[in-house]
Amino acid sequence: MADLTGRVTLVTGGSRGIGRAISLELARAGARVAVNYAARPDAAEEVVAAIRAAGGEAVALKGNVANPDEAAALVEQTEAAFGDDLYHVVCNAGITRDNLMARIDTAAWDEVIDVNLGGTFHVCKAASRRLLRKRRGAIVTMASVVGVHGNAGQTNYAASKGGVIALTKALAKEVGSRGIRVNCIAPGYITTELTDVLNETVRGGILAATPLARLGDPEDVARVTRFLLSDDAAYITGAVIPVDGGMGM
Repeated sequence: MADLTGRVTLVTGGSRGIGRAISLELARAGARVAVNYAARPDAAEEVVAAIRAAGGEAVALKGNVANPDEAAALVEQTEAAFGDDLYHVVCNAGITRDNLMARIDTAAWDEVIDVNLGGTFHVCKAASRRLLRKRRGAIVTMASVVGVHGNAGQTNYAASKGGVIALTKALAKEVGSRGIRVNCIAPGYITTELTDVLNETVRGGILAATPLARLGDPEDVARVTRFLLSDDAAYITGAVIPVDGGMGM
């Protein structure tokens, strides 16, 4: 297992779905994990309890990443909670408000862009200031296969995730000379609350377009996250890693 022992790590959207799996996986690798949540303290506390029960260190932190002040506060609170400097960040918080372009209202567009892309920007901005002073650390952002290839009914989501990819590459070039790595994961369809609502026709279409013929598990994304944060990925930056069962080929 890629070793993250003692490294203070902030996981945004860390209480459910992919974020939950990431929080647990990083804790198993020895990271000290701040589990961010926006609206479900019970879910975040359940993750924290599971980590502590296994002998790890974790804390739950509330914050809306779309708010720049709250995003900056998350970084400060993470360091205060563990009495140590931030080492890793996983920008996982995200939402969907799907509809066809002709039917999307401005509020649905703004909300998705503000959380998915704006939230990634706000957290990365606050975190990179800390990491630059230490000249070490790694950031993982979360895009989507939709951000690479697009998808009907998800113009707002696709735009936000495509923006995350571009942000990741630009930031990697800015901070690489200071020893900081920034990489992006582009998941395909992963078994979460979002995919649980898919009907059999839609699910069948997804499986037919996926060479591995299954939906991904949150743990599939979590293991790649752990690797990208670890020293095993010391010469990887600015990469977009698909975890999509081959759907994006």
